[in-house]
This record gives sequence, C-alpha cells and structure tokens, in this order.
Amino acid sequence: MSHPHPELTTPPPLAEDGVRVVALGGLGEVGRNMTVIEHRGRLLIVDCGVLFPEDHHPGIDLILPDFSYIQDRLDDVDAIVLTHGHEDHIGAVPFLLRLKADIPLVGSQLTLALVEAKLKEHRITPYTLGVKEGQREQLGSFDCEFVAVNHSIPDALAVAIRTSAGTLLHTGDFKMDQLPLDGRLTDLRAFARLGEEGVALFLTDSTNAEVPGFTTPEKDIAPAIDRVFQQARRRIIVACFSSHVHRVQQVLDAAHANKRKVAMVGRSMLRNMGIAQELGYLHVPDGVLVDVKKLDDYRDDEVVLICTGSQGEPMAALSRMANRDHRINVGEGDTVVLASSLIPGNENAVFRVINGLMRLGADVVHKGNAKVHVSGHASAGELLYCYNIVKPRNVMPVHGEWRHLVANADLAVATGVPRENVVLAEDGVVVDLVDGQARVVGAVDCGYVYVDGSSVGETTEALLKDRRILRDEGFISIIVVMDAATGKIAAGPEIQARGFAEDQEVFDQVLPKIEQALAEATGNGVSDTYQLQQIVRRTVGGWVGGKLRRRPMIIPMVIEA
Repeated sequence: MSHPHPELTTPPPLAEDGVRVVALGGLGEVGRNMTVIEHRGRLLIVDCGVLFPEDHHPGIDLILPDFSYIQDRLDDVDAIVLTHGHEDHIGAVPFLLRLKADIPLVGSQLTLALVEAKLKEHRITPYTLGVKEGQREQLGSFDCEFVAVNHSIPDALAVAIRTSAGTLLHTGDFKMDQLPLDGRLTDLRAFARLGEEGVALFLTDSTNAEVPGFTTPEKDIAPAIDRVFQQARRRIIVACFSSHVHRVQQVLDAAHANKRKVAMVGRSMLRNMGIAQELGYLHVPDGVLVDVKKLDDYRDDEVVLICTGSQGEPMAALSRMANRDHRINVGEGDTVVLASSLIPGNENAVFRVINGLMRLGADVVHKGNAKVHVSGHASAGELLYCYNIVKPRNVMPVHGEWRHLVANADLAVATGVPRENVVLAEDGVVVDLVDGQARVVGAVDCGYVYVDGSSVGETTEALLKDRRILRDEGFISIIVVMDAATGKIAAGPEIQARGFAEDQEVFDQVLPKIEQALAEATGNGVSDTYQLQQIVRRTVGGWVGGKLRRRPMIIPMVIEA
C-alpha cells in the first residue's frame, strides 16, 4: 500500500521558513499515531504508536507506521515527543529506536516509565527527558511548551511547538472532564493564552467529533461500578486496558468498600499497574491486592479479577476465559465487566467474547447495558469550546477514521475557521505551513508495516492475500509426473484438497480435463514444466470456479521423470 492519493505527486522542497507536517499513521484510522514535523532541515516526531490487526490481517501481531519517509534522515530527528502512554501512541517506539537508539524521548513521568519498561524487553536503554505541564524546552530547532490535558490515562500532555512559521498546537488525545478523578484538568487557560499569542495550525483529536455534547465525567461511572459490586453473587471479573489507571483505581476502591480481594491477571496489566503504583498514580488500599495464585484461599464472593482483553484480543486473558483456555474458569453467577469503549473494527471480536462468556453462565456488563465506561476523547461540544478559545488560523484534524476527521473539520468551520484553512489529510499526505497558510503540497509512500512473529516489514499484501485465500477459499494441490522422453503422463494427476465441504471424490471429475489439456499442450510442443503447471492451474481453477463457486489457492506440480 502506498499513499491513498495517486493524484498527489512528490512534494517540492520545503520553503526556507516553512513548516512541513506529515502523518505516518493515525489519519483515517484509530491507532498507529505518528506525526513528523519538519523545520529548517530538522525533524520532530510527535508520538509513535501501533495499530492492532483486524480479521483481514491473518497472522499479524501489530501494524507499525511506515518509517521509510524518515529512514535516511534519522540524524535530523531532534526528539520524539510522546503525548501519553497508550499503545497507539508509544507502542512502535522500540521499532524506531532499533534503527537509531539515541533519539531522545520526551514525555511525562508516567509516559516515559511505561515506554522504558517496554524498551527494556527490547534491550534498549533510551535517552529520556521528563517534562511537566507548564514546562518549556528547546528541542533542537523546536521550541516546545507542554500543556496538561485530561485523558483516560494520567499525565497526558498537549504540545505547543513554536517555529518561525508560527505556533503549532497538537492536543494529543484529550477531553475536558471538569471533575477528573486525579484533579488534573485540561489547561484551558494555557489554550487561551496560546490562542491570544496566535496558533497557526491546530492539530486536534477527532475520535469523538461525531458525538454531540460533552463526554461524561469519569466520576459518573462510580455508581454503576458500585451497583455491580452490590449485585454480584460470585466473582467479579473486570476487563479494561492495561494502562487505564483511573478505571483500575475505581475498581480497587469499590473492592475495598465491599471487602473483596483483587488479583491482577496479565503481564501488561501487572507491569503497568506496578509502575503506576510505584510512581504514585495508583493508590492501592492496604490488604486489597493478592496474588492470583492465592485466589483459592478465598470464597468466590470475596474475589475481584482485573484483566486485559476488553477489545476481544484472541490471546488476552478474557478471550481465553471465554474459550475455557485459562486457569480461571468462568461459570454460573460470575459477573464480567467490560470497562472500555469499542475500538472501531473490534466489534465482532468483542461480541464473540461476550457471547462466549454468557454461554458459560456469566452476567456480562458492558457500555451497551450499563454506564461502566466513558470515553477519553473530547465530544463535539468540547471541540467547539476549544476552537472558540484557541481561534486557530488553520486546523488539521488528527487521530480518527475518515468520518471522524470530516466531522471535526465541520466543527472547525462552524466556529468561523475558513473552509480553505481546514486541511483534511490522510497518512502520507504532506501539509506545508507557509506564510500563515496550511495546504496540501504532495504525498509520500506510507504503507502498513506488519509485525509477523519475529519478522518486521517482511510480510507483504500479497502474502496476506494468500493467507486470506487459504482461510476463506481452501487449498488444492495437483501432482502430475510427465515422461521426459515421450511427453506423456507417466503418473497422476493426483489431487489433494483441503477446506472443501465436498467429498474428495468430486475432484475426480476434473482429472480428464487436466489430462486433455496436458495432451493438447505437449502435442503443440510445450515441454517446459512451468508452462505445463500454469495450464494445470488454469484448468483446475476454471473448473472449481464454475462447478463449486470457489477460488481456492491452487498449487500444481509437474515433475519430469
């Protein structure tokens, strides 16, 4: 996959005092967030995350941004600024630092702690600079000021980047919860101050731009969680993101109030919550936390489990429980709480897990039937508020699928931003800010980079297509032995088929057709085995398509003897 705009050509050289913005992920999708900002020959990267695979990516573990645009310019990168610690913003950092390990990482205390733990597994020791809201740092050619924003993970930051072409304000992921659990508000005074100073380009989170009004405060979830604890007959199993410190805090507090013990399940959950507790972002009541191995010491109505798997990930703890492939056997009377929003594309996987758990007798509580989760992203009302405070000259919606970006663009226009100053771009599209005007100037190749087991970037679309065919259409192999002296069939054809509902005998019908096609070919002087294999492939493919209405993978083997 290259850039999605074939009408756009390679961008011209950047104007001397201009700023160039290229998203290598996060536009037109929810995940893989990475934005490259260029000024005076130097580069600043904002976020470097992963995208999780969908059903049409069989065998893929993760999807990375395409680094090819910057691969030859890694020496020009002044820093990687990380807005917060979610996987879709930090998950690809190890893969970028494999290419150049000494690129400085800049972020808040919790964000850097989470990414350092991840890098430790890759045996990379990063160079880091911890920053706080209100702090201003000169990162090479970029004058960066960090602004507190509220999100579904503590310590999230927006970043204002001052350049000679004007100030860029990148919100990262944010919302405007006015009663946050940790007391840390989105700093609208800083947004207003930057607006007075002048924001040339406002890059805004689009995820909830289609949702009217304001995002529900986190504190409004507490009654729903308390109700679950009061009504649950046996164990309570809460599934959420392994980085959702606020949600875990609410569950710990509810467990303490209801005299239950809590065990955490899943390596990432244990690691991230251990970091959050160590840094003081998670407050664990005395005596509440127990090792999962000691759960047998307690009655079922004294136990709470917090695990991963709220997005239906096949190898996560909750999916394995639903499939009875986990040491925790979910059964009649257990209550399972899915404390997360559905990421677009994960709906089928999540509903499959819900159905599996309910089949086992569990009560499943999720956002669809109870207020057990609120989004971490600003809804339309909050975005309108921000546009009116910041009064940006140009707007570039980021972080969202195409429908989210369009909805966000419409909000900007509604607040008075001229339509021609709102830039809708996708991954790989190059946007230049010159003389106060942002406009699309070209595009660069920007495909999916697949992590497939131990290989990174070696899996191609052609290989995935083969896997999808094998999964959906089946497989046929045909072996024919040809007499090299006479050109006649010495043995076979022998057919083996997999993935077909029909009996193997049905394929006997195509054998005479293969023999006839080979006889005609050899009679016309064709002796090359590759050409004969293609004749077999076409013969079998045409018959299977017409007779069985299938398009399987066909592997012909013609052997000379």
